[in-house]
Amino acid sequence: MQNVVILQARKWFSRSLSSFSSNPLKVCVVGSGPAGFYTAEKMLKAHQQAQVDIIDRLPTPFGLVRSGVAPDHPETKSNSIELTLPENLQQIVINQFSRVAQHEQCSFLGNVTLGSSISLSELRKLYHVVVLAYGAESDRSLGIPGESLKGIYSAREFVWWYNGHPDGRNLDPDLKNTDAAVILGQGNVALDVARILLRPTAELATTDIANYALAALEESSIRKVYLVGRRGPAQAACTAKELREILGIRNVDISIQEVDLRLTPADEEELKSNRIKRRVHELLSKAAAKPRTAGLNQRELHFVFFRKPDSFQESEDRTGHVSGVHFEKTVLKGDGPGKQIAIGTGEFEDIKCGYYPITRKSYKNTWVPSCWYLRALVTNQYQLMAYLLIIRKILVKENLFLGVRVTSDRASWLYMSNISGIVPNFRGRVLSDTSGDPTLLEEGLYVCGWLKRGPTGIVATNLHCAEETVLSISEDIEKGMLISSAALPKPGREGLLQLLQDRDVRIVSFSDWEKIDSEEKRLGSSRNKPREKLSTWDELHKAALE
Repeated sequence: MQNVVILQARKWFSRSLSSFSSNPLKVCVVGSGPAGFYTAEKMLKAHQQAQVDIIDRLPTPFGLVRSGVAPDHPETKSNSIELTLPENLQQIVINQFSRVAQHEQCSFLGNVTLGSSISLSELRKLYHVVVLAYGAESDRSLGIPGESLKGIYSAREFVWWYNGHPDGRNLDPDLKNTDAAVILGQGNVALDVARILLRPTAELATTDIANYALAALEESSIRKVYLVGRRGPAQAACTAKELREILGIRNVDISIQEVDLRLTPADEEELKSNRIKRRVHELLSKAAAKPRTAGLNQRELHFVFFRKPDSFQESEDRTGHVSGVHFEKTVLKGDGPGKQIAIGTGEFEDIKCGYYPITRKSYKNTWVPSCWYLRALVTNQYQLMAYLLIIRKILVKENLFLGVRVTSDRASWLYMSNISGIVPNFRGRVLSDTSGDPTLLEEGLYVCGWLKRGPTGIVATNLHCAEETVLSISEDIEKGMLISSAALPKPGREGLLQLLQDRDVRIVSFSDWEKIDSEEKRLGSSRNKPREKLSTWDELHKAALE
């Protein structure tokens, strides 16, 4: 089906449908990450007379390419595709998006926040087409007791922290007072976080990791990281590329229970039909078979399967801080490959362990946390370990559609959008309710990226996603649903700039972003880094607007 959509899209892109020279198509894309830039690029190719504006609440463009991928993965920041090229692949995709922003029919307007700088209803009055292409900016609760305890962080905010995102600057996770971290989830983001916690800081020092994050990691006492999943190795959500890299980190001991690697007939069928999952299982099996070589200089990575969190436990010694996790064991049930879900067994593991004040003790010239001596008594007894740093998987909750609700009967689908993180849509066309009826459309309103399909895929996934959305826009234009020669012109960029000026919103243009870019590269060059990110709003605004 996807191939058919792509072929149709390419046919549309081979000719321009915007023939209304007196009333050119005005398009606003909300979000300047991969989904937003790919949408803008495809719109400019499909509609050569269209005027496309990209707005973003941040003064910096590129979204996850800049602030969502681990700093030791510059090649991933391009497309998450294994390629061998003579230059940094991150820069290749940034150059591609920069060419879009510098197109004569396109503009980037940073520091513009949907909901406060301008409402969605106002955007829809200014433009023929509005495409929502932003990602997760808040987190959905796991809904289990103890989630508000200190020491528990979402993967989103933790990734923002080490990537220098201005909203993550003040997170300040406590990496000193524990030797163990638990990460709930086993996807690529979970592996990114685990790798940052375990990788030698000397290797991170030459990346674009935030300087404050590098300093915290240099003083980190964490030596054990647990990646915990509800299902089994056959259902692990990571890719083979990401898994190979974390398994190859120097001086890290890998622990996987061989009993967890046993396959059921349903697992075997699932692996037969999925090459990536089959390769992931093979890599995990090889890692489990290797002899453990734990030593005082070693760090440990534990893959734990068939567990789901039931509650977080509070420390008796540190009020308000997490000291343990209560897990329920799970089994898989389902009718066929890819349909197995984790079901609780009613059997629990009580991970109750108090806070250990960490002091430094010398052992053969090696500094280690004192609590290691206590935990040596329960080596390999997962259910007896304490977890004092816990990182939750990404659960998307979007603050959607401020200004969209016109009547009370819209409340149900807006609420469902917030719960699932997906806007009800038909091939990118936003629907008026959750029934899925493709005729119930919000005219001129479209989605792309995570809002359209959920938090899945790699950077390149957004390319196909954008092609489908732009194809839907093109079809709607040809049907006369969005623009006609008889219709009154839309104000577009001119109207937006006037409105923002009236509200004293300080717009950051793409040329302003280039000033930020130059300053970051200048700061990085003195530290043998590709860049030193400006990580506060004041620093970014000062570099852009002065």
